[in-house]
Amino acid sequence: MAGRRAEQHPHGADRLCEAGDRVYERAVRRGRVPRVEAEAAPCLLELALLHPDPDDMDWLVPTSPQEVMTRLLRGVYDEVSESQRRVGSAVAAFEWYAGLGQSQALAAPGGGSAVRVLDGLSRIQAAMDEATQACTTEVLTVQPGGIRREAELTEGLHRALALRGRGVRMRDLYTHVARHGQGLLNYLELMGDTVEARTLDEVIDRLILFDRTVAFIPANADRTMALELRHPALVEYLVTVFERLWRLAIPLTAPLPDTGIEGISHREQSIAALLAEGHQDAVIAERLGISVRTCRAHIARLSETLGAASRTQLGVRIAQAGLDGSGRGLPAARDASL
Repeated sequence: MAGRRAEQHPHGADRLCEAGDRVYERAVRRGRVPRVEAEAAPCLLELALLHPDPDDMDWLVPTSPQEVMTRLLRGVYDEVSESQRRVGSAVAAFEWYAGLGQSQALAAPGGGSAVRVLDGLSRIQAAMDEATQACTTEVLTVQPGGIRREAELTEGLHRALALRGRGVRMRDLYTHVARHGQGLLNYLELMGDTVEARTLDEVIDRLILFDRTVAFIPANADRTMALELRHPALVEYLVTVFERLWRLAIPLTAPLPDTGIEGISHREQSIAALLAEGHQDAVIAERLGISVRTCRAHIARLSETLGAASRTQLGVRIAQAGLDGSGRGLPAARDASL
């Protein structure tokens, strides 16, 4: 029976069926619904959006929308974090294999090197120019680091304009912080509908993919070395990572979702989750693409909003408000006196 119900309602809490949408909305509006009314939407019980009223088992009460939203956001965050971890492991493996290149070359199926180390900015730019000239269909990029500097945008502008001239489509992923950079907005206005941009709280390290056949990733922290990847399996793996991040990202033209927690912004919610994981200020700032000073200013506002007098107390308040992603806290985080 449970298997048949799952087949009829193959969805999660992020995309309710018509019956589930209608019954859950009625339950939230009224405070509860008769169990018989929910028979058309068994998914609501399976997804824990409705649960029995302990005072009367013939009635069902709804899980609060704020708690459902926190649960969904946590799921998105976990998926992004897992993708970042996997890409980090893959990059480390690529570097190790590249180091063995002098003793045994890793060859691409069509000949040539599948992993090539590019040492120095001039070699990196020359390889990128070569890939740009050969590109005919699409370019996928991940650009971490927050607000893009004018120098970074200018350095690659000639390649972007050349691609636009040939009708190549481009999709770019940035952090949410990049939305505040006027240089990026000017660049996107110049490129028109050739470029589609989306943003996330966090993205992986820099990645550029041309026609799903060649990829470029950093090979050291200051990006003076890069890896050029042409092995189909490696490139396809990176394409899959990009597409999953793209699906989770928010279009640059759309506003960021409201947190549903009064006085706490979307960025502060992300900072709270990272604080709950035990990360230091500098690590949080780097992952979100903001300065340490800005990060600490947000933490101060979090402390004030949640009524925390110390970092230890802030951790407790974050857990109470459900900002650690547990979904067990106060639905609206308004009572900071607990």
